[in-house]
Order: sequence, then structure tokens, then C-alpha cells
Amino acid sequence: MSDYYFEEEEFTTEFNGQTIKRIAAQTKPYWRWVVGFLLLIGLVSFQDSVFTYLSKLIIDEGIVPGNVERMRQLFTLYAGMALVQALAVFGFIYLAGILGQRIQYDMRETLFKHLQALSLSYYSKTPVGWIMSRVTSDSSRIADLITWGLIDSTWSTLNITAALIFMFIINWQLAMVMVFVIPILLVIATIFKKKILLEYRRARKMNSKLTGVYNENITGVRVVKALTREEKNLEEFDGQATKLYQAAYRAAWLSALFMPAVQVTGAVALGAIIWYGGWQIQVAGMTVGSLQAFISYLTFMLWPILELARVYAEMQNSVASAERVFSLIDAEPEIVDRPDAFDPGTIRGDIEFDHVDFYYEKDKPVLTDFNLHVKQGETIALVGPTGGGKSTIVNLICRFYEPKAGVIRIGGTDYTSFTLHAIQSRIGVVLQTPHLFSGTVRDNIRYGRLEATDEDIEAAARLAHAHEFIVDMERGYDEEVGEGGNLLSTGQKQLISLARAMLAQPEIFVMDEATSSVDTLTEALIQQGMETLMAGRTSFIIAHRLSTIKRADRILVIEDGRITEIGSHAELIRAKGHYYSLYTKQFHRQAESSYEQLYKQAVAI
Repeated sequence: MSDYYFEEEEFTTEFNGQTIKRIAAQTKPYWRWVVGFLLLIGLVSFQDSVFTYLSKLIIDEGIVPGNVERMRQLFTLYAGMALVQALAVFGFIYLAGILGQRIQYDMRETLFKHLQALSLSYYSKTPVGWIMSRVTSDSSRIADLITWGLIDSTWSTLNITAALIFMFIINWQLAMVMVFVIPILLVIATIFKKKILLEYRRARKMNSKLTGVYNENITGVRVVKALTREEKNLEEFDGQATKLYQAAYRAAWLSALFMPAVQVTGAVALGAIIWYGGWQIQVAGMTVGSLQAFISYLTFMLWPILELARVYAEMQNSVASAERVFSLIDAEPEIVDRPDAFDPGTIRGDIEFDHVDFYYEKDKPVLTDFNLHVKQGETIALVGPTGGGKSTIVNLICRFYEPKAGVIRIGGTDYTSFTLHAIQSRIGVVLQTPHLFSGTVRDNIRYGRLEATDEDIEAAARLAHAHEFIVDMERGYDEEVGEGGNLLSTGQKQLISLARAMLAQPEIFVMDEATSSVDTLTEALIQQGMETLMAGRTSFIIAHRLSTIKRADRILVIEDGRITEIGSHAELIRAKGHYYSLYTKQFHRQAESSYEQLYKQAVAI
């Protein structure tokens, strides 16, 4: 898969302050919940520090002097605080869990809405697997950062702060040792942060590519099997998986090295405290309980520092995921409504291409100074070599793309004056490879008009000549079609697609190679349905099977983005130009195929 799709993932190795702000903004609707669980975390952290101080009091005021009553008081206080802490832990975990799900839902809803608004050109350039990795795994990582990452980092920071405060209360000289140790830990974190962030971002980039490979191989499994590409695909997959492994390995290795570095530094500090504390017990009158509490606070502090190191490493990954998600959200649709766009109520009327230029890539023009006038209710057929511009013409009519120069008018009005919905909701499209959605036959036909009744659906299916095969299925209109309609034949999917278009009652109809992949019988059924649907409507038919367009009002031969021939079927046959050559060659091929089939049948008899 080309690296072109992943150029925007080449981020810097520094944290982007704007990205952090946008991540934090996700919590704005739920700020009360955030404040709630932060207060509860603060309570838990404070109590953790108090528990250690209580252990000092139990030793110095209860165990050493043998004061049983004081021990009973302190143990009662300890038990009461433990109960309060248990409730606080339940509270912040519950709030964080719910908050994480809400934020994840909001982000995925935002992404889904934005994907609906993006132009067709975005999907032409971007693999499905690449988009899916952002909507699923990346949004999940952001939610985890906002909730569990915030919990862990807050808990760790408060524990370190509280431990330092109690250390100064017990013995300020020993506490100063930790004051010198903490900057050393910060230097270690600074050294590691850039490398960890870079490797995590490389791993995410490789993961996107791998997801794209998965998607392409699963959706194209029939082609893979037919061409015996399994071994070659496995080699390519192994190459991508190896790159992902290497990036993930380096990131994991650096993250793993970070924690031992912190532990070694902490062990040195612990040795210094034990040595100096022992001296103070002998000389300065420091109590055993104070030294024990001090060592406990040091140990108590090291674990949060390790936890901060882990959160920091994961935060690198989550910020990289956030940059990917926000880059998708920031992707601008190429086709948008003008501020003064309106819905005219109908798009019936003549369609005119006036000196239209169009290209997908700047140096490769598809249409140049293209002119065409189509009358209301006229049926136009487009034929010609692949890449000549036929599909581009209908894509422009559907406003999936817009002219780079020139104007397209509908009813005499520049069609960019109309809203996208006004145009696209009134155009019916039947494609060469129809797409059905998971669900029933009924659901897929109703997709063309959601408020349609069951009677409307059946009527549309009858007009499309799909009713007969539908009722022959075990569950009729309630039969499941499978993902992408894979439980149906190509012809059945095409007829259902035609019924869906009929139900929508479009004002403009587009048929793009709709009969090229079906048998002769199904082609005849589709043609009958087409004639019913096209009656009184402006229609455009792209076809390689020229037998399907003989009744078109005009046939346009499109070559290199220009109209080289135009006329009715009879007129073009009499002209004996390119269309005549195409038609006669196709006629001979069909005749030879028919003779061959008859011969095989005769031999079999």
C-alpha cells in the first residue's frame, strides 16, 4: 500500500499544546464528573499518606510505650478512614468508567457525522482500514487518556506531594534528600520522552497500514483466491507486520528501560536515607517510628513515580492517536454548500455543461472545454474507451465533484446555487457493482425512502422485476442479504438496487454499467425495469453492452474527455464511425458466443 495515504501521520516528536487543549475540551460537557472523580482521588491520596503517618503514631505512641488505649484509638481511626476510602475508590472508578464511555461515544459520533460530510474524493484517496483504525482504536485511546490516564497521573502527583509534605513534617533534613532526587527523575523523563513518543507514533502508523492490508485482503478475498495470491499477500503482510513489530518493540524497550532507571535512582536515595536516618537515631534523637514512616513514605513515593512513568509513556501513544483523530476531523470536504445555497423544490429541467474543465490530478486533465446540453426527460447514453471521461461526467452531474472551470446548469441555474441535498436526494444511481447493507431485502429497498410502507416497497420491487425472486426466498422480503449482499447473486443485488432507486422516485436517473456483470436473462429484466424508471425522467446510461442503449434518445461517444460522435443508434450506425465499429465487433462476439453455446448443447445431446 502506498505511503501517500499516511503522509499526514509524519508528526513531530514534541507534544502539541493545541492537541492537548483539544483533548481536554472533550471533557467540557462532563466537567462536573471530572471534578467529582478528581476530588475523590484527592481524598484517597490524602488518606494513603495519613495511613502511613498513623503507622508512625502507632509505633511511637502505642507499641513502644505499651499504651493499649492509644493503640485502640488509632486502630479505630484507621478502620474508619479505610471504610471512607473504600467508598471513595468505588466512586471515582465508577465515574471514570462512565465518563470514558461517554467521551468515546461522543468522539465516534463526531467522527461518523464528519465522515458523512466528506466528499467522495476523500474516500477515493483514503483506505477504509485507515479510517476505521481512527474511529475505533484511536478514539478508545483518547478516552482512556482522559479518564484512567488522568486518574493515575492525578493520584501519583498528589501522593508524591503529600508524601513530601509529611516527610518535611517528620524530618526536614531527610526530606531534602528527596528534593534533590526528584529533579534527577525529571531529567531521566526528559531524555526518554522524545524517543518514546517517536517510536509510538511509528507503531501507530504501521498499525494503520496493517489495518488497511487486512481490510483489502478480506474484502477482496474472492480475487485473492481466484488469482492464488495467498503466498504473495502473506509475504506483503509479513513485511508490514515486521515493521509494526520493530516499532512497537523499540517503544516497549524504551518504556521498560524508563522504569528501572527510576528504581535505581530510588534505591540510591533509600540507601542514603537509611544511613542518615540511622545516624540521627543514634545522635539526634530521631524515633524508630519516624524512620520507619520516612522509609514507608519513600517507598510510597517511588511507586507513584513509576506509575507516572508508565502514564507518561502511554500518554505519548494517546497524543499520537489524538493527532490522527483530529487530522480526520479537520479534513475539509471539497464540495460544500454555498452560504446562499437553497433547495429549489425540484431539479427537473435541462442540464447544461458550459465549457467545463475537470481533473483529478492537476497535470492530467479529464475533461477540457466540455460542452453538452441535455433536454428534460431525455435519455443520454455514454460509450467509449475506459478512462475517456464517462464516469466523470455522471459524477459531476451527481455533484460528487465540481468543475474546475466552467459551469453546470440545471434548469438554467448554476447547480452550485442548490444545496447538495437538493441535488443528490433527487438523483437515483444504479452502479455496476451495487452495494447492499447488512440487513433484510426490505431494509435495503427502503433505504431509498425511509418513510416508505411495505406496500410501497413491494410495488417498487415489482416494477424492478425483483418481486418474483424475492418471494421465492425462504423468508421473502425479510431474507437477510449478508454483508455487502454477499448472500445474493450479482443479478439479484442489481435488481434490488434498481428497486431501491425506483422507490426513491428520482428526478434524474444514472445507470453506470449496471448490466455488465449479469446474465442475459437478468439483463433483460433490468432493461425492463430501467425503461419503467426512465419514463419522463432525464437519464444517463453508461454501458459497454451496446444492446442496452439502442433506445436512448442520443448516444455520445466519449474519447479523451471529448464528444467524438453524437446521435441516435440508427444515425451512428449509418455514419459508420467509432460507434459502428464498437457495435459490430460486439455483435459478432455475441453471435460467436451463442453459436458456441449451441454447439456445446448439440454435442452434449
